[in-house]
Amino acid sequence: MITVGIDVGSITTKAVLLNGSAWRSVIRPTGCSPREAGREALEELLNRAGLARGDVDFIVGTGYGRVSLPFIDRAITEITCHARGAHHLLEGADMVIDVGGQDSKVIITDGKGNVVNFAMNDKCAAGTGRFLQVMAAALGADVSELGELSRGAEPVQISSMCTVFAESEVISLLAQGVGKERIIAGIHRSVAVRIAAMAERLGKGELILFTGGVARNEGVREFLSRELGREVIALPESQLAGALGAAVLAREILNRK
Repeated sequence: MITVGIDVGSITTKAVLLNGSAWRSVIRPTGCSPREAGREALEELLNRAGLARGDVDFIVGTGYGRVSLPFIDRAITEITCHARGAHHLLEGADMVIDVGGQDSKVIITDGKGNVVNFAMNDKCAAGTGRFLQVMAAALGADVSELGELSRGAEPVQISSMCTVFAESEVISLLAQGVGKERIIAGIHRSVAVRIAAMAERLGKGELILFTGGVARNEGVREFLSRELGREVIALPESQLAGALGAAVLAREILNRK
C-alpha cells in the first residue's frame, strides 16, 4: 500500500510518500502557484522513488493550498494532519506547536494523534515565519541564520509584535548600536511569548512537539521551552509533520474501505 501526503504551505510545499513503515520526502518552495508546486513536488517524489502515478493508491492534500490540487483523492485540514503526523514522529505527543509561514497553531491531542482542541493565530503575521522573514530582512540576515546568530545572546526587549512597527523598532535599535544577536534573541523571545500564551490557554502538554518551518529555528524553540517551563522538542523531520500526517491518514482511509 503506497500513499502520498502533500502539504502546500504559503512558503514551502512538502510531500511524503509512505510505503509500509518506510517513507521519503520532498520539500520545495511554493512560489506563486500552489497548484504547480504541489504537482512538481509529487512528480519529484515519484521520480526519486522510481514510481509512476498509477503506483500510488491514495493521495491526501493539506495546507492552505490543498484546494488548488486537482489530482488528490481527498483534502484534510492541516490541524488534523499535523496532529497525526506529530504522533507518527513522536509517539505520545499531546501538544503540537505548529508555526508556519502565515499562521501559528497549538493543537492538543489525546496522545494518539487525534485532535482534542486547538487555537490558531491567522489574523496577522506576528508569531509566524513571515514575521521572522521580515525581521531578518531588516537585519540584513537570512532567516535560516537567525537561530545560530542569536545563540547565547541576552535578548533586548521588542515592544511591538505588529510586523510594521516591529520592523521600525529593529531599525531603531540597530541605529542605537544594539548588537544584532541581542535583537534577534529579542525577536525570538517575542515570538515565543505570543505562542506560549496561546498554548497556556489550552492547557499544559506533557510531551510537546514543535512542527512547521520555524521548528528549525533553535532560538525560537529554546525561548518556547523557557516560557512554557518544559521541554519543547523539535526533530529534523518536524517540518514534514503535515505531509506525513496526510500520508498516514491516506493509509487509514484505505484500510477502512
